[in-house]
Amino acid sequence: MDVTTCLKSLLLAIHQYRDNRTAHNAAQLQKQVEELSGMRCVRLLSSGQVLPSECVCGLVELAGDPNTSPTLTGTIISLLAQLVCDDESRDVLQSSYNLTSTLASIIHCHSATPREPLVLQCLKVLQRLTYNGRIFHCSNYIHELIDFLMSNIQSHNDDITMPCLGLMANLVRYNLSVQTHIKALSNVKVFYRTLINFLAHNSLTVVVFALSILASLTLNEDVGEKLFHAKNIHQTFQLIFNIIVNGDGTLTRKYSVDLLVDLLKNPKMADYLTRYEHFSVCVSQVLGLLHVKDPDSAAKVLELLLALCGVSGLRSLLCEVVFRPAAPRLRAASRRQGAGLDAGQKTQPGLALIQWLSSPAEGEELCCLQALQLLTELLEEALGSQVVSVCVLGFVELLVPVVLDLLQGLDPAAPDSQLRTHCIRTTHTTSLLLMLCSEDSVCRLVSRQMSSQLCLSQVELLLSCCHNNDPLTCPLTGHDSSLSHVCSEAVLKAVELMSKLRQQVKDMETSFYRILQDQRMVTPLSLALTSSHREHVQTGLRLLLEATPLPDFPSLVLGESIAANNAYRQREAELSVKRVAVQQDVPAPMGKSLSGRSPSSPSHSIHSLIEKLQNGMEDQMKDVRVSEIMDVYEQKISSLASKEGRLQDLLEAKALALSQADRLITQYRCQRAQAEAEARKLASMLKEAEQRREELQAELGSQVLEAERAKGDIEELLQHNARLQADSQEHQSLKGSYNQLLNRFNESERLLKELQAAHISLTKQMDTLRKTQDTLRLQHDKALCELKEREEQMKSFQSELQQRNSDITGLRGELRGQEERGRAKEKEREELEETVDILRKELNKTELARKDASIRASSLELQKAQVEAKLQKKEDELNKHSSMIAMIHSLSSGKQKSDVNLSL
Repeated sequence: MDVTTCLKSLLLAIHQYRDNRTAHNAAQLQKQVEELSGMRCVRLLSSGQVLPSECVCGLVELAGDPNTSPTLTGTIISLLAQLVCDDESRDVLQSSYNLTSTLASIIHCHSATPREPLVLQCLKVLQRLTYNGRIFHCSNYIHELIDFLMSNIQSHNDDITMPCLGLMANLVRYNLSVQTHIKALSNVKVFYRTLINFLAHNSLTVVVFALSILASLTLNEDVGEKLFHAKNIHQTFQLIFNIIVNGDGTLTRKYSVDLLVDLLKNPKMADYLTRYEHFSVCVSQVLGLLHVKDPDSAAKVLELLLALCGVSGLRSLLCEVVFRPAAPRLRAASRRQGAGLDAGQKTQPGLALIQWLSSPAEGEELCCLQALQLLTELLEEALGSQVVSVCVLGFVELLVPVVLDLLQGLDPAAPDSQLRTHCIRTTHTTSLLLMLCSEDSVCRLVSRQMSSQLCLSQVELLLSCCHNNDPLTCPLTGHDSSLSHVCSEAVLKAVELMSKLRQQVKDMETSFYRILQDQRMVTPLSLALTSSHREHVQTGLRLLLEATPLPDFPSLVLGESIAANNAYRQREAELSVKRVAVQQDVPAPMGKSLSGRSPSSPSHSIHSLIEKLQNGMEDQMKDVRVSEIMDVYEQKISSLASKEGRLQDLLEAKALALSQADRLITQYRCQRAQAEAEARKLASMLKEAEQRREELQAELGSQVLEAERAKGDIEELLQHNARLQADSQEHQSLKGSYNQLLNRFNESERLLKELQAAHISLTKQMDTLRKTQDTLRLQHDKALCELKEREEQMKSFQSELQQRNSDITGLRGELRGQEERGRAKEKEREELEETVDILRKELNKTELARKDASIRASSLELQKAQVEAKLQKKEDELNKHSSMIAMIHSLSSGKQKSDVNLSL
């Protein structure tokens, strides 16, 4: 059964089930849906036919109906999931069929059982549907869907959490209305804490989903300032790069790339990444992903690299990684293996980009275009430096043949989509070649491999595609994305490349001027000169300056085409303004009092009313019918004005058509004049050819005689030539073996020089290490001697310390006897005891740090001397006090004196 028959049966089953919801009709409908699912019709909606649209519309309506059985709903959603895999069908389903609201309503109806397979199926389809898509906040069931996602994200059930996180990441990305709604909720802080806890999850997919949501919601808030702070942002970068390189699959890598691209759009995050110390290593690992033959992964990696190129501080670092030279050992190993380009993948990351350029297959066009854009930016940065490295020049040598191959393979009979893809690829390719030609040494390299025939054939094919082999039938259009505009841009880029290389490539200048004088170049030049893009206008002006002095350049036709384009644009603007003015000036409908009048004689009634008003019926102006008469009069005038406007529009349209016809007639006349001139020229050439033929016929007779004589000579020469060919073959074989031996000898000699240089450097390092070892041995012996001296000094310090301790003990006994100054002395004693304890501890530590023993012992001795000085001072004060007490008691009675002496 073909697809059309299956769709008709499906549409009939949909109508039968909609009219009569029986179990039999439901089973028939489910069977038809399963049959269509088994056909794998991915691009079903891209054809734009009515039958698939009606089927999908009916299926979406049945899926959103709560009365439909869950089994049938699940089967329908499985079919819709196949359609969502296509980007074009996904946009159609989201914009025309409102599938997002339908799936959200299904989830809302089954929100009480979130673990149900139907809910999980809807969540997965919604995640595909909303990826890189804009969801309107005012759509049905979007608020309920957000509440459902937030509640189930906090449920900590991995089966439902992961699809909810992925869908939430899609909804909040680049959607300020959804972000504002979530931030206004009361439980948003709990939601933030849950997302932060997910950063420690075992699944990398959950981690990147949580980070994406946090980045979209909190990047410019206080929570985001703390989460993406300068202290931990480098860890975040490392985590994202690890997920990109070691992710669970394409989905995880896709979201991690989107997260890093979103962070790069923040100037602060971009500045942090420029100061990330492991950036080169991480980018090298990311470039390694380009070796995998997966277009989806490669497209996301190239998207990330293009975003990195957009940061000025990272572009130079990226150039260093991509064009990094290979190590000598790796280069030698790759040469010994002889694996060609595949063996060099590990030595130079930029070779992976060349692989995506060579013969792009179906589904890899995006990777090819992204690789061309990336190489254009990287080589512009590398060639813009003062000194171009040898590695970059070697990379360009490998790149140029691959890029030139992209200019071939255009089939004018191919579909418009393939022609459009080829024209866009040609535009990017020629832009890359133009950028390479901006540097002299690289321009010489490109010119050696470029041929004028390649450029000429490419431009002619593009012109034939743009004009459908007839320049007069190229339609005017105002859309820059049309096929004619895309082809015109590719033509201008190719002609500009020919202008750049016309002095370096043989016959390129002749081909360049030949193309400029072609009648078909009028349309690309006119579109460029009337374009709204500055670059296109400048390119058109440069080519126009080159083409104006040429004798056969169709300047008149170009002027007519530019005038027609400007008139078309002006006419479109005027018509748009008039449509708005007519819509604003349309009068309101008449009242019920005039609805019963006959429309057959409006002009007669109006003229009679005017005569009555002119004959002096001013006294009846207050009558009620005067207002009605005035309403009729005004309405008729407005209708006549609108008719006049429409007639004027028709006249202007006819005038425009006449101008276009005049332009075509002018072009035809110019072509006819050129054809007549060419015919006259051909007639004169024919006469000259006849005269030349007669002369050649006379010469032919003499040449026949010479040919007979030369025939014998030729036989002898053929024999001699055979002998020479045998010698030549032997010489070629010997020459090939000689070249092989010479190459091997040069390679061996180069490797020998590298090894000798390495041997010399290692010998110098060994001598340096030997001298360093001798110096360290002498220092070690000297340190041992000093250590022994320090040990002897420590022993003497310990004995002195013990003696000082005994003196301190005696002083303690004396201090106890002093009652009046006991408290002050007690404090000083405690300080001294603490000092002594500290000194003892320091002495114990000196056994472990003998090198610092002398310094600490001297400090202890100084402190001890200070303590002794303080004690001596206190003893002197005690003696003074005791003498004063004795003098006081001596003045008193003798008994008291004796008592005092006894007490003392």
